[in-house]
Amino acid sequence: MQPTIKVKRLYPEAEKMPAYQTAGSSGADVCAALKEPLTLKPGERAMVPTGLAFEIPFGFEIQVRARSGLAAKNGIAVLNGPGTVDSDYRGELKVILANLGDKDFVIQPCDRIAQLVVSPVVQGMFETTAEINETVRGAGGFGSTGVSSEKR
Repeated sequence: MQPTIKVKRLYPEAEKMPAYQTAGSSGADVCAALKEPLTLKPGERAMVPTGLAFEIPFGFEIQVRARSGLAAKNGIAVLNGPGTVDSDYRGELKVILANLGDKDFVIQPCDRIAQLVVSPVVQGMFETTAEINETVRGAGGFGSTGVSSEKR
């Protein structure tokens, strides 16, 4: 099922709609709606405006994810990635970007800053219980399955 996502431009700097770059893309690139360039110094973060608000159908969400090229080449991450835009949110989408690199990074107006993935949502039913079933893994958490024996 391909849901229709209504998009409202909130101000003139929101020149570009989210766009898939190839036929097989899972994520649609979203752009910065800036009046002037924004510099992120190493270690800094900013909420970058997109100038867009979305009407997402009930039963879906939009996940905000980093663009792989920005992450690999410049250390630019979506700080809460993937971020979630709920179906009942109607405010402006702002992307929380962090510069994890070692150089200043300049975001120009209309630069592609993140990608949006439309995903179905299933809400779970939470039930209080005194016991839960055991598994082989049990309470083993971070790193509990060991380290790969493959050479790196």
